[in-house]
Amino acid sequence: MRTFSFNRIDVPQDLSDRLSIAAHEADPESTGLQRRQVEAIWQAVEQLYRSGVFPALTFCLRHRGAILLERGLGHARGHGPEDRDPRQAVTVRHDDPICLFSASKAITAMLVHWLNQEGLIDLTDPVSRYIPEFASHGKKNATIYHLLTHKGGIPRLEGDFDPELLYDHEAIVKILCAAHPVSSGGRRLAYHALTAGFILGELIQRVTGKDARHLLNRVIRQPMAMKYFDYGLPADMRERMILNYATGLRDIFPLNRYLQHVLGGSLEMAVQMCNDPRFQDALIPAGNIYASAEETCRFFEMLRQRGRYGDRQIFEPATVHRAVLEANAPELDGSLLLPMRYSMGFMLGSRPLGLFGPQTGQAFGHLGFTSIFCWADPARESSVALMTSGKALLGPHVQPLAKLLYTLSSRLPTSGGAK
Repeated sequence: MRTFSFNRIDVPQDLSDRLSIAAHEADPESTGLQRRQVEAIWQAVEQLYRSGVFPALTFCLRHRGAILLERGLGHARGHGPEDRDPRQAVTVRHDDPICLFSASKAITAMLVHWLNQEGLIDLTDPVSRYIPEFASHGKKNATIYHLLTHKGGIPRLEGDFDPELLYDHEAIVKILCAAHPVSSGGRRLAYHALTAGFILGELIQRVTGKDARHLLNRVIRQPMAMKYFDYGLPADMRERMILNYATGLRDIFPLNRYLQHVLGGSLEMAVQMCNDPRFQDALIPAGNIYASAEETCRFFEMLRQRGRYGDRQIFEPATVHRAVLEANAPELDGSLLLPMRYSMGFMLGSRPLGLFGPQTGQAFGHLGFTSIFCWADPARESSVALMTSGKALLGPHVQPLAKLLYTLSSRLPTSGGAK
């Protein structure tokens, strides 16, 4: 009989030799905060790292447009739970790239919203208007809106999941077009972990004649001067890539059944897959954008600023408003088995308690593979990116993670009493 045990790393008392701090952190008082408020937030981040679940952790916090925290803790590689030679450990840098996993959905969704903004599509159109073969087996009325809100009827691939399909775009799109929906479009909420992303990527390809990587580069990456922020990661940039590790509670029932239900496989399988060089070569619209914490925070800050970055209008204000508008009140998600609140592409905060902490009813963002948290909170004039390399569903990190979210919500004041 398997017993409860955890995969975790040893964490020393002194963290100074594994800490990286950006040179441009602003004075908190320049944004109306006191230094002790920001110090309390960083102490909560340190406590999360001390759980031992995350070999690497990078974090960025903006308040009123200024970067107050941009830091990294731990090791980008060579210091996982099973690593035995400390000489192989590479200290993480605050600006190292890491995979956003499902948080990539929010970025792909904004590319779809850009198509709508430019009059190239209508979000209420059936997907089959642009991908005729998608209409098969009763999917002809499933709309783009349905896919963006996880009500497209194809939350997962039928049968056993073959990881090799991730590297064959044409094959997986063909399978999804021929799939039988589990429900009619718009009828049932069930998180589409990977499936909707491939169809939305195909939609971008058919409408523009270019793939999603090209559109991302044109609409967001170049105008916002991002170094990474792309589907996959070029080979010449992988030296600084943060590797992922299976950590936390070991694979036991019923945890393994839940992960099979959501991911289509085990935690270990998913980690091995994402550390495969082919994963960095691929274009997986719902799951493989690589970025630094600061770049991710920059993206959400741009959305908080109603689509504006510096002197550039990346998205029209109406486009951002539409993208983050509530699509459903908290409703039981048939995949995640949790009450979820979505917009067209984003996970939304809630009151009194939500994904991004207490009293975050205006917050919008996305989670990625159990331990990526990134969001903007207009009520607090802030944006946050928490990136971690330990992939754990349950473990000793749960309590300090909740404490960090509470600290962010309590230490960052709301404007005008908004919640």
